[in-house]
This record gives sequence, structure tokens and C-alpha cells, in this order.
Amino acid sequence: MRELVVLGTASQVPTRRRNHNGYLLRWDGEGLLFDPGEGTQRQMSFAGVSASGITRICLTHFHGDHCFGLPGVLARLELDQVSHPVDICFPGEGAELLAHLRGLVPGCGAGLRERPVTDRGPIPLPEAPFTLDAVPLSHRVPTFGYRLTEPDGYRLLPERLAEFGLTGPVVGRLQREGAVQTADGRTVTLDQVSTVRPGQRFAFVMDTRMCSGVAELAEGADMLVIESTFLETEAGLARDYGHLTAAQAARAAAEAGVRTLVLTHFSQRYTDPAGHRAEARRHFDGELVVAEDLVRVPMPPRR
Repeated sequence: MRELVVLGTASQVPTRRRNHNGYLLRWDGEGLLFDPGEGTQRQMSFAGVSASGITRICLTHFHGDHCFGLPGVLARLELDQVSHPVDICFPGEGAELLAHLRGLVPGCGAGLRERPVTDRGPIPLPEAPFTLDAVPLSHRVPTFGYRLTEPDGYRLLPERLAEFGLTGPVVGRLQREGAVQTADGRTVTLDQVSTVRPGQRFAFVMDTRMCSGVAELAEGADMLVIESTFLETEAGLARDYGHLTAAQAARAAAEAGVRTLVLTHFSQRYTDPAGHRAEARRHFDGELVVAEDLVRVPMPPRR
């Protein structure tokens, strides 16, 4: 199961149809909760997802629409007696703010492992089946985007196995050891009977004006979740307040070779997302999702 569950799509001001931010990436046995804004716990109930599935929490920055729902989520973890550890990644300069948010839920979060981010690069997550990188963005407060990268794997080629006469338990040993000998004494390596299966990539970009970090995060992503607070008619306003337009987000996605583009974080001034869709479509011809609250977006099939 690899899918994005969209919990909220508003920006600073929620509307009747859009809750504050919240995005749960379900990745096999992992659950990564990004930017839990106010009301995230309630939105999770509406979406039918459980707090017990959360294994990591990632905060891009400490503006309220991206973090005011954190105390409620932590309280729910405590109430549901979640026993596994949960990593929380956040801009290190906001450590005091995180302490205040955690302090609203006394005694909660014994299994919460803080992972402060101070610079670009991989975040130490020893048990994770992927690499999670942080990249600085350009906003009014310290802000980081996140990129999840799955290691490349391999796929066995049945015709090559047959060519070497490899079947049954021998194939399992080949996968474990990397090489086996055939009945006639030949050595067969895993590389000879397999092909590379590229790992998938997911990128999350919130609250930023256009900068090099956007391109770095988006590069080669199978799915890019990115803010598009404004339309191009408000490009100056977007720049002044540290945000992107739908056109900017779409151009960045197209240049980076993104496969599925998810636009979100819409200003309350827009009641109809048709404008964002039309503007993005002029620049991006891949799979385009203009996010609505509570939708589920599957990761695209492997390349």
C-alpha cells in the first residue's frame, strides 16, 4: 500500500471545504504524517486512517497552519497506546517551539524521537527502509522540504533463470548469496539473471518562493506534493509572502521529470480550483491532481 491521504488543503485560513494542512503518506508498513495543521486528528477520523499507523512526523516549519494540529495527534497516540517509537523531523531552530507544542500534552510522547534538521542532507532514521532527505527552502521562517528515496532493487528475469537451468531453492540461495554454481560447474551471479528495479521517490514542498531547493526536491520524483497558494495574477504577492503560484509549481515539476503532481495549500481567496488546474496544465502534461480534502492519491506504478 503506497498512497497519499490528503487531510487538509487550505493555507493560512481554512474554509468550509478545506481544512488546514495535513498529509499522510502510507508507504508499505510506514506512515509519514506531514505538516499536521489544526484539525488533523478529526480529519484522520473522516479519512478512516488510524494514528497507530504513524511512524514518522515531518514538519516543514512552525507556522500554525502546518503544526497546530500536532498536540492533538500526540494526544491521540497516547490515547491509543501506540507503543512503537515515532520520529519527528523539524527545523532545528524551532526546537523551543516544538517543546511548547509537546508541553500542551503533559506526559505524552515518551516514544517520540526528535530529529532536528539544521542543514540539507539525510536525516538519521536507522530502521527506515528508505532515505529521508531534508532540503532548505525560501520562506519567512526556517523551512525545509523533504524527499523520500527508496533504494534501487532488482527483478529476476525468468527467461535468464531458465537459460541457466536455475529453479526452486537454488533461486532463493542466489538471491541470498549473490551467486551460485550450476550442475555443470558454471558460476551464475545475480546480475546475470536480473535487471535493476528503480526505487520510488516522493517529494514534499511547502511554503516557499521559487528557489534551488524546489528543483532539488522535485528531481525525478514519482510524486511531488507542492504548495500552489496563488495564481500567476498574484505572482508578486506570492514572492513577497514566500509562496508559489500554480504555474511555478507546474513548471518546476515539468523540468524535474515529475510523474504525478499534487497541487495543494490554496489561498482562501480561490473558491474554485479550476484556475489552478488550467494554469498548471499549460506547463505540465503528466498526472495532475488538484487536491481536495480526504482524497487518496496512489503512488504511480514503478518505472
